[in-house]
Amino acid sequence: MIGIVNYGAGNIFSLTSALERQGIAYGMVNEEADLEKYTHIIIPGVGHAGAAMKKLEQTGLIKPLKALKKPVLGICVGMQLLTAHSEEGDADMMAVVPVRTRLFDREKGIKIPHMGWNNVAHHNNSLFEGIAPDAQFYFVHSYFIEYNPIFDIATAEYGLPFSAGVQKDNFYGVQFHPEKSGAAGERLLKNFSKL
Repeated sequence: MIGIVNYGAGNIFSLTSALERQGIAYGMVNEEADLEKYTHIIIPGVGHAGAAMKKLEQTGLIKPLKALKKPVLGICVGMQLLTAHSEEGDADMMAVVPVRTRLFDREKGIKIPHMGWNNVAHHNNSLFEGIAPDAQFYFVHSYFIEYNPIFDIATAEYGLPFSAGVQKDNFYGVQFHPEKSGAAGERLLKNFSKL
C-alpha cells in the first residue's frame, strides 16, 4: 500500500484519483509513525521548492524519510526535494541525490515555465517497464534537475537535456506528473507500486 506524504504542498486529489483508477490502495502520511503502515511512499509537490522544503521540515519527517529502505517516489517538486540544493528560494533540500535543481535559462529562447507534453527517453529502469521508448509525459515546471548520468533514469529536452527521472538506491524521482500523463503515467504509478 502506498503512503502519500501529506505536508500541504502537493496536488493530492489528482494523484489519489490516478491511484484509484489503477486499483492501488493508498493512505496519508501525516507523522513519522504513519511511515510504518505503508510498503511504498510518494512525496508529491507543486509550487515553490523552497517553501515546500520548509513545510516538509515542519512535519519532522525529513530524517525518517531519508532513513527509509522501502521505495520512495518524489513527483515534480517532490523530486526536487530529493536534490541537494534548489535555486528556487536558494534553499538546501533533502540531499538524497547529490544534484542541484536549477532555473531554466530564458536566453535559450524558451518559454518558462516548461508546460505541456514532452518526450521522455528512459533508460532500462523498472519504473518505466512496459512504457514505450518515445512516450510523452506532462510537465509543469520552471526549475529542472541537472543531468547526471550516474542518477539519470529518464531524460527530456527543453533548451538543454535535463533529468526527467532519477534514482539513487530506493529513492526515485520524476519531474513530470504521472497522474496527469494518461496511460503512460498510470503505468509508471503501477510499476512503482510493484517495486
